[in-house]
Amino acid sequence: MLTKEENEQMCRVEGDAPMGKIMRSHWIPACLSEEVPEPDGAPAKTRLLGEDLIVFRDTNGRVAVMDEYCPHRRASLAFARNEECGVRCLYHGWKMDADGNVVDMSSEPGESALKQKTKQKVYPAIEWAGVVWTYMGPKETQPEFTPPNWAPKADTKVVIAKIIIPCNWAQILEGAIDSAHSSSLHSSDMVPARVDSAKATSVNWLRPSTDKAPRLQVERTSYGFRYAAIRRPITNAEQNDYVRCTVFVAPMTVLIPPNDSYNVANVNVPIDDTHTAFHFIGWSNDPASLPDTETWRKFLGAQVGVDLDSKYRMLRNVDNMFWQDRQSMKNGNFTGIKGIPNQDISMWITMGPIADRERDILGASDLAIVEFRRQMADAAKTVASGGAVIGTGKDRVPAEVASFQGVVPKSTDWREFKTAK
Repeated sequence: MLTKEENEQMCRVEGDAPMGKIMRSHWIPACLSEEVPEPDGAPAKTRLLGEDLIVFRDTNGRVAVMDEYCPHRRASLAFARNEECGVRCLYHGWKMDADGNVVDMSSEPGESALKQKTKQKVYPAIEWAGVVWTYMGPKETQPEFTPPNWAPKADTKVVIAKIIIPCNWAQILEGAIDSAHSSSLHSSDMVPARVDSAKATSVNWLRPSTDKAPRLQVERTSYGFRYAAIRRPITNAEQNDYVRCTVFVAPMTVLIPPNDSYNVANVNVPIDDTHTAFHFIGWSNDPASLPDTETWRKFLGAQVGVDLDSKYRMLRNVDNMFWQDRQSMKNGNFTGIKGIPNQDISMWITMGPIADRERDILGASDLAIVEFRRQMADAAKTVASGGAVIGTGKDRVPAEVASFQGVVPKSTDWREFKTAK
């Protein structure tokens, strides 16, 4: 278990917090490309690590991530005109380009040198896999952008459901690496079946096991860790195990065991200490095996305009009990809550804005949770004392690392399965 001080250091990301410094040392999602769909369109507000920002696509199609507030009098640039390769503040007409140069000061005399002396804060930006990525750390340590393991190639098909969640990033990530909960919380969507491997249908995911108490094994790595949840399969349990191997890629990504149609991942971006942009991702190198984005979001109960507002904020919440259907529960549905992410979110939010980990009572099925807390608390302490950032440089996750699942002979070492599907 963590002390209160360790929990604070692991969770807090704003200002000079060590965990925030870790996040800033990695390229992180700023927004989805769909939020800035056209050149000279409306800027998209975003907030990362406690900073208010805008993302816009300029006349030439280039994306930019910029401080939301005009350098003149700090009015919001979310209302700005986006035209002729720059955003122009409505208040006094100051205009900034995608590099942060102030290219016009309508309210100042033409001979003023103030324009050359003023610079707007911008962060490097790049698009990949339907996401606008940014780097918010020191320029001198900026790494080259490397494709994430869930979108290794430019033509990898990716579908993403994004949800803004009012709680800390760490309790969300712990949910993603907690294999044991899926046998209860998601039991009506991840259904035991006599199949030879995990399968995906249009209405649920099938699993070859009824075992709700997996045995966990962990392999620590330089970039995070891999762990296996080992269950009894429904058939031939004397000779075989059903193994689900999950990968934690520090600081915010989880590669979730796939099914027969596509791979699954999630990325949990801290908006601030008590809000997170959660991304539930399906991906495949075979475009025909993956549903389209709207079908994916419908399956997950995460459609904009149906389950979420236009800013990806949930219409379901604690006050309306996540639209829980008690009659459905009486009829056999375990939670009465539609959508795998919504079932998770209903649990994460009720832990509070930042979970009190001092009061947890952990068991054998929480081995991955213990490893995450130990590793990230240690990572924060290392950075606080001037040490290296986890998962950077030579310690970055190798491109071939992937999650895995399958029914395998008991003699099989799950650590051998490291190659992407």
